[in-house]
Amino acid sequence: MFGMLMKWMRDNKILPQISDTERQALEAGHVWVEGDFFKGNPDFDKLLSEAYDQLPQKEQEFLDGPVEELLSMVDGYKTARTRELDDKVMQFLKDNGFFSLQIPEEYGGNPMSTVGKSAVMAKISPVNGILSSLVVIPNSLGAAELLTHYGTDEQKNHYLPKLAKGEYIPCFGLTEPTAGSDAASMEAEGEVFKDSSGEIKFKLNFRKRYITLAPIANLISLACRLHDPQNLLGHGEDAGITVLLLHKGIDGLYIGDYHEPIGDTFYNGPIVGRDVIASPGDVLGGEQYIGLGWKMLMESLAGGRMVSLPAGAIGGLRGASAAVGAYSMVRTQFGMPVGKMEGVEAKVGHAAGMNYMFEGGRIFGCSALDHGIQPPVASAIMKAYSTETAREVGTDAMDVFAGAGVMQGPNNVVGGGYTSAPVGVTVEGANIMTRTLMIFGQGATRCHPHAYPVVQAVENEDTTGFRKHLMGWMGQFFMGMLMTLVRGLTRGWFTVKTPKSADPKTHTWYRRMGWAATRFGLMTNLAMFVIGGKLKTRGNLTGRYADVLAWMYMALSTLRRYEAEGRRSEDLPLVEYSCQYAMYQVQKGFEGIYDNFGGPLGFFLRTVGRLGLNINPIARPPVDDQTSKAAAILQQYNEQYQRLTEGLYVGADDTQGLGRLLKAFRLTTEAEPVRHKIRAAQKARKLNRGEPEQVLDAALEQGVISAQDADLLKRAHQACLDAVEVDVFTEDEFYGKGMVQGETATGDGGQDQDPQQEKVAKAS
Repeated sequence: MFGMLMKWMRDNKILPQISDTERQALEAGHVWVEGDFFKGNPDFDKLLSEAYDQLPQKEQEFLDGPVEELLSMVDGYKTARTRELDDKVMQFLKDNGFFSLQIPEEYGGNPMSTVGKSAVMAKISPVNGILSSLVVIPNSLGAAELLTHYGTDEQKNHYLPKLAKGEYIPCFGLTEPTAGSDAASMEAEGEVFKDSSGEIKFKLNFRKRYITLAPIANLISLACRLHDPQNLLGHGEDAGITVLLLHKGIDGLYIGDYHEPIGDTFYNGPIVGRDVIASPGDVLGGEQYIGLGWKMLMESLAGGRMVSLPAGAIGGLRGASAAVGAYSMVRTQFGMPVGKMEGVEAKVGHAAGMNYMFEGGRIFGCSALDHGIQPPVASAIMKAYSTETAREVGTDAMDVFAGAGVMQGPNNVVGGGYTSAPVGVTVEGANIMTRTLMIFGQGATRCHPHAYPVVQAVENEDTTGFRKHLMGWMGQFFMGMLMTLVRGLTRGWFTVKTPKSADPKTHTWYRRMGWAATRFGLMTNLAMFVIGGKLKTRGNLTGRYADVLAWMYMALSTLRRYEAEGRRSEDLPLVEYSCQYAMYQVQKGFEGIYDNFGGPLGFFLRTVGRLGLNINPIARPPVDDQTSKAAAILQQYNEQYQRLTEGLYVGADDTQGLGRLLKAFRLTTEAEPVRHKIRAAQKARKLNRGEPEQVLDAALEQGVISAQDADLLKRAHQACLDAVEVDVFTEDEFYGKGMVQGETATGDGGQDQDPQQEKVAKAS
């Protein structure tokens, strides 16, 4: 019976059809915590025991030392305008091991943990795009990583020491005009032939684009498809995708032109090859890796998507959060800080919650990599949702800064992140494709406890394995139906096992997550049974499944962070907001699935099922009180604020940019008790009405405040005035004939001269 069923499923294409390239992607990496969500019954005690690592002391010292020194050498605004780094900066990068963060010590490297590498990238990325790309590319997918894992001893001994020293600047040639997110469809071709001396060679023709560092690179890892008409290599006519190492300067290789990326530009450009001649010795990994290039890439990306792009996004999110919280209290309108207005407060609260949540996701995911786990689905979640959330928070920051975000210059601390956000959203697989094809499409097959084993059994005509996993699948399905009903009726109470190791104050989120996971598991099975192989064409639907999975993962990351950091009670408002927001996104995902499932089952889900979702939702949006409490955490300059924004580069200059803003924020926070004294006196009718700064002299005369209090309030007031100023350029500066050197802010809160008037005076 099972043999006949297996044949029927194969002949009618009930199961998804998996190509060789898809199979290599599916089999790359490991199933991690996301597997528990597909099972529909997460073991939260087990999930909370997963690693959440602290930064090693040596790596923290690297962040506090060389990284800080490096960033102090770079004028981010000037570099963005001139598009050049000083030679001394390049030399500092080489001398201090910035090109070798994943190269073993025996090859001259400065290896760091994945948590450490991502921390370095997160700190550098918001400062300047050119500098960021010079650190990120050599330490992410490319020559060093591929050589370390797959290179021959000869290749490692030659290339790795030179990469570590910065003698080789690498780039990775993958994307083409006709092969973007679908990189496996590349047309870059290498034809195998024998030269006049009888040696096997490859004639390469290709056109690559969007290649970061290409204009300045001298070592290219090139992905191409080898064709071997005479089967000289013994791999058949189509030898497959292969990675080759090419050097700048070889005949037929054209490199050095530039693209101009949006926002904070960085070195990026095309690579073109016309009849470039290479040999089997140029194959990364040697001849044994001919045709295995796609497998190498998928194995590297399985964990790699967790690192560089999430780090850059979270670094930007951290910077936007720090800035928006500070500015909301420094900028006053209608006699009050704008951050006390509920519309602005909502933006600040959201930034605070997302900053806390995604930093937790960064460390949680990178810790898994450091413990040998390469989770492609969780990595794709972090890549897509961190970059999308960073874009969202960046837009919110622009709204709060208003004119100060629109006017460009060295004192605009949010505009660069806003304009650069599309880069992270696009790179390493556009988020649209990642969300609608990869996360659920790959996850439903690979992470499901029975789906891929059933597919393999059908392909291998393994009746025993087919019976075992099909019966297991059926058992999971029927148990899922029962548990979805029970957990829905009880809202998870008494039916979801909350973790013994977790703070009881957070148990409600485990109950809701367990309830949601049970429904997710059931709906996944229904999609695979009812829609089957056609799921690939239902991108909108699979995208909603991806949303449910992603936000459950982010809620788990939030709770894992809270536990790992010792259950800080002051962070509970952030946990509450983050989990409420995440579970509401889960609720919206289910609503979209029910509305759009289709077919006879879809009618039931759209009517009866949708009614149940509305009456008994997993979560509502965060309420105003939750948002207000989360916002308040970013609106006071104290130990918690500094801890939550740790890793953000500020610099020593407190007269310009973020330094100027945070100086004003610190002083205005310190001066708040002085304002409170004055307001109390006004309430007691000892002082006339007016803003505290307006009645300061009278308050001092009547002994309401001390001279020290008055001085603090004056300095705070002046610092706030300075911090809300925007840059003014002379005609020469505006037309690029001179650079603004920061005259727009003196940084001296005691001066009476308005810094903007001083600038105008100079300009005239």
